[in-house]
Amino acid sequence: MRSLLRSAFTTKLYVTVLIAIALGAALGLVAPGVGAALEPVGTGFISLIQMLIAPVVFCTIVTGVASAGELTSVGRVGVKALVYFEVVTTIALIAGLVVMDVFGPGRGLNADPNALQVSGSAQKYLQSGESQHWYDFLVNIIPHSVVGAFTEGNVLQVLLIAILFAIAIKALGQRGEPLVRGIARVGDAVFGVVKLVMYLAPVGAFGAMAYTTSKFGIGTLTSLGSVIVLFWASGIAFGLLVFGLIARMCGLRILKIYRYFKDELLITLGTSNYEVVMPQLMRKLEHLGAPKRIVGLVVPAGYAFNGDGVCLYLGFASLYIAQAFNVDLSLWQQIALLAVFLITSKGSAGVAGAGFVILAATLSTTGVVPVVGIMLILGIDRFLSTMRGLVSLSGQIMGSIVVARWEHCLDADRARAVLNREPVAPLPNAETPADDVASRAGDPR
Repeated sequence: MRSLLRSAFTTKLYVTVLIAIALGAALGLVAPGVGAALEPVGTGFISLIQMLIAPVVFCTIVTGVASAGELTSVGRVGVKALVYFEVVTTIALIAGLVVMDVFGPGRGLNADPNALQVSGSAQKYLQSGESQHWYDFLVNIIPHSVVGAFTEGNVLQVLLIAILFAIAIKALGQRGEPLVRGIARVGDAVFGVVKLVMYLAPVGAFGAMAYTTSKFGIGTLTSLGSVIVLFWASGIAFGLLVFGLIARMCGLRILKIYRYFKDELLITLGTSNYEVVMPQLMRKLEHLGAPKRIVGLVVPAGYAFNGDGVCLYLGFASLYIAQAFNVDLSLWQQIALLAVFLITSKGSAGVAGAGFVILAATLSTTGVVPVVGIMLILGIDRFLSTMRGLVSLSGQIMGSIVVARWEHCLDADRARAVLNREPVAPLPNAETPADDVASRAGDPR
């Protein structure tokens, strides 16, 4: 019994999370009142993980960069990561627009913008969006204080501090080595806390899913079910085709990559928040064969600049609203909208409801599509945000692999062995992920 319970929260965590998601969805539908009351359970788990993201990012970047051979490689890795982010997010935006042009689920609704009024949470998102500027992420990357970056949980600010701190330690030479070792030990302790919190992942997924289904329920699904299904189909196709092609270019298979990261994908599915899996995502990418110095830079930067799911959503939602209001956007107008989204989507780091905020901000500034149309998709945004998170998480996974391959330092043989569940040597001072433990034990999963 003890061994079964232990495996349910370690090697079989994905099964436990999947069962928790199903039970939470059932509870939310059968007893909406109880499901709504479980909102603190889901948000509490998310908060527990989010409080650890800043120290994880700081420790990983400092030890990775300070241990790197040359500081020039840091800038080179950053530039390559940004190039990859820009290319893939552009493809995601185009994909969202193309899907809507082809299928046009908003055509024939004949919605009247004068009959709609922005209210409730949409009003809050709109106000937040109108206060956003394309340059915000550049200005906000500088914290008011060193401590403030950690207390506010702004990943970009922590990233800046960590890089500067790592460069300073590197400049100390041998005198800085004890400091690097000390920070590495702190990082190990922080990951230990992450491991403890992850035991609560099934509970958090259960509470979050129960709340979602109780609040948005069957009524929303039946009224706009076709839009949800089309967006989910688009997200799945994007994940298989686009990321599949990228994986093949790196010599890997996307389905095996998804199998390896199944725990993280299921937790994102249950909580609709892919930030909560950042710590274990970084650890598993290192175990897969991507160097720590690359993972430490690319993953945190990716959460700010590589929102593939958000970009897919922006193209999809903007054209749906336009079609619902019978606004016929020409090819050049769609290209112009795409260009604006490419800029505004980069300011989403640390913004609650980022996709919805960026959509509201862009529509209100361009004036081509009535911004009041966000009310048409407000009710299903939670279901859309889940797929946004899954696609964006897939983008974070592939980002480090691509940049490591580009830098000619991806251990492809190790990656294939890990993905094929073959025994591999553990990394120095690193904990072996549960998937590899299971493969050594002959687990037939």
